[in-house]
Amino acid sequence: MTGVIDGRRGSVHGGLVGRVFSGRLLATTVLIAPALLLFHGPAALAQAVAQAAPAGAVSFAIMPQSVDGALAAFSAATRIQVLTPGAVTQGVNSPGVSGSMSAREGLNRLLSGTGLAARFLNTETVTVERVAAGGAVQLDPVQIEGDRTTGGPGALPPAYAGGQVARGGRIGALGNQDAMDVPFSVTGYTAETIRNQQAETIADVLANDPAVRSGLGYGNFAESFVIRGFQLAGEDLSVDGLYGTAPRQIVATDMFERVEVLKGANAFLNGAAPSGSGIGGGVNLVPKRAEDEPLTRLTAGYAMDSRLGLSADVGRRFGENNQFGVRVNSAVRGGDTAIDDEKRTLKLGSLALDYRGEAARVTLDVGTQTQRVEQGRPVVYFGSLVPAVPSASQNYAQPWTYSRMRDTFGQIRAEYDILPTLTAYGAFGLRSMREDGDYGSPTVTRADGTGTVRRLTVPREDFTSTGQAGVRADLRTGPVRHQLNAGASALRTTNNNGFEFGTTSAINLYTMVGLPRPATTSASGMVGDLPKVSESVLRSLYASDTLSILEDRVMVTAGLRQQNIQVRGYNRANGARTSDYDESALTPVVGLVVKPVTELSLYANRIEGLSQGPTAPSTAANSGEIFAPYRSVQYEVGGKLDFGSFGGSLSLFQTTQPSGITDAATRIYSVSGKQRNRGIELMLYGEPVQGLRLLGGATFIDPKLTDTGSAATEGQDAVGVPRRLLNANVEWDLPFLPASFPTVTLTGRVIHTGAQYLNTANSLKIPSWTRFDVGARMVTDIQNRPVTVRAAVENVADKAYWASASGGYLTQGGPLTAKLSVSVDF
Repeated sequence: MTGVIDGRRGSVHGGLVGRVFSGRLLATTVLIAPALLLFHGPAALAQAVAQAAPAGAVSFAIMPQSVDGALAAFSAATRIQVLTPGAVTQGVNSPGVSGSMSAREGLNRLLSGTGLAARFLNTETVTVERVAAGGAVQLDPVQIEGDRTTGGPGALPPAYAGGQVARGGRIGALGNQDAMDVPFSVTGYTAETIRNQQAETIADVLANDPAVRSGLGYGNFAESFVIRGFQLAGEDLSVDGLYGTAPRQIVATDMFERVEVLKGANAFLNGAAPSGSGIGGGVNLVPKRAEDEPLTRLTAGYAMDSRLGLSADVGRRFGENNQFGVRVNSAVRGGDTAIDDEKRTLKLGSLALDYRGEAARVTLDVGTQTQRVEQGRPVVYFGSLVPAVPSASQNYAQPWTYSRMRDTFGQIRAEYDILPTLTAYGAFGLRSMREDGDYGSPTVTRADGTGTVRRLTVPREDFTSTGQAGVRADLRTGPVRHQLNAGASALRTTNNNGFEFGTTSAINLYTMVGLPRPATTSASGMVGDLPKVSESVLRSLYASDTLSILEDRVMVTAGLRQQNIQVRGYNRANGARTSDYDESALTPVVGLVVKPVTELSLYANRIEGLSQGPTAPSTAANSGEIFAPYRSVQYEVGGKLDFGSFGGSLSLFQTTQPSGITDAATRIYSVSGKQRNRGIELMLYGEPVQGLRLLGGATFIDPKLTDTGSAATEGQDAVGVPRRLLNANVEWDLPFLPASFPTVTLTGRVIHTGAQYLNTANSLKIPSWTRFDVGARMVTDIQNRPVTVRAAVENVADKAYWASASGGYLTQGGPLTAKLSVSVDF
């Protein structure tokens, strides 16, 4: 929420004072910035752009003028919508405002002596009304970002200029941090981005990130992600820093304030993920909390072909100092998608309670989510060839396929200030899940689309309990500041399931014919209660210290986490234990941050990833041998720039992950193969000029297989890892509309993904693909109520493409999909 505004350029859009634009595009600055940095140093680059205001402040330069013009300039500077009902501002002049200050103070000065008062409807909208002659002008006590930016378990870094991303995010055990202060790469996508893009699931949000691509799970409709070339399973997402409470397959966005992506290995920061993925990065979901301003928002939506939805978001704070908060979210969506014959429904409800005391802070989040997918388009398996991609909207699912997923979850988090510099914290969560489904993914064996399909029915129940506890301290020893953190975490998950296999039938991918539900050929655990199949227990102890000198211009982070992984398998028929894995590993971290100037942060890290080690297969001479957990190693160096109104980062990384292979001659299975991903990652974001917002970047990866023991695979690219990923998202508030028009914003997005190999010999691959999205939104007021209308078209060219080869199977990209929504704040 930073920027410099020339108030003389203000304009009024009807009763709504819209965003105002001043200055020229800074494209030239963006292009020459690297050259300035390289040849003249950071100081020259800092001087090439306007000086930024402090975080959370706005640099105002609004001249004395009409109140209408002054409010237009205020709206453009702060991105707060201002409603002026009727003609209350006509003939009224403002004294203007100059200097760096909070938005509330700036608005107070603008209205000083005018006989007008401001009242905030929510954190994004304010009304200006006339008070009695001679009456005092009184603004509601408002903090634009709310108290979540200033401490406690729900404390969030504020949004960056443009509002699309945050200034930082949760860095695992280190808690919420500003991105400039940590030796890691983190991007937090805000609620504003989620709403404006009408993002329904986590995959929709992560489509903005140049280091992330999404696909479907093995045989089902789960969302799966690839970060820096390594898979992240949907069940390995965290909620408010805690593993185990996020829905397992598809996560709706309605109850979450932010989606944070921590890029890179993170075993020390987060601990080993429950299913062992996340070597290339992790995703943390931040629940919504009640803000200081009352909120009542209703949203109605439509998506092709006939999917309708309705959601409600209500927040209130109570108590003398607003110490108690309540936030309720509910959503219902259902109907046919843009894929032929596919139908999806969602029912969601969540409740967030919080207490903000002087010494104690407590949050409680509970929710339930039920999703049903009928005749969902499945993944595609293949033989010795890559099938041609069907048309964008074609569905090759059988009519009997479906999946029903119900998750109920909750977690409580608390912290208490024992001393001003010593805080104890803890969290505990539970999740219960039930899935039922008939699945049928086709396998294509010939170029004409001929292949087979077989039914797999899998009912499943999971129950997870998870928790963590620790202390953190902030103290000094001479000139050195220490940020100490120590604690413990534990997670336990039980998995009960059964299965049925049906008969195999011949099909054709391009002329799919609906078949009767195949008869059962084999089954296990399908009678009575579902039997326990596995139990996993993960425990860890961790400690770290971040040492800072020279007013935090040099910061060194060092830490250790001792982790234990226990996995037990059970026979479905008699409950006997069939396997027992119990291994431990020590995962260190070391990181460095150096800030030569305020606008530049240089960093480096060495950190490890951790996942359960393998067991030698039955075909190996050492069958049954259990191996220690996989320890992946990451090295990363980079830099981050922050000019207040726009910023970015550049990083170079290398991550090496071990893998197991069986020697062809000796038939001895060992952990000796490796996947080594080297890459360069660029991110840009912010609002370089008022009304123009940018978000995007590029990632280039060299994913090599080494020490494979086979000449056919040695040195080849890893499966499902594109060498290049490009994203560009632009939003433009139209500055030339007549004064009677509401605020109108045009949006555009380009997503490009390079070719991907489907096998380790690199003899099969899918081509690169590019997707274009367009959209627009309008903000107006109806009877003094802010109304936002959003429209978007994804894959506007209706391009048919294989989107992902991760896992060694094919996920097809979505077809042209139009979306429309209307939100009203009461």
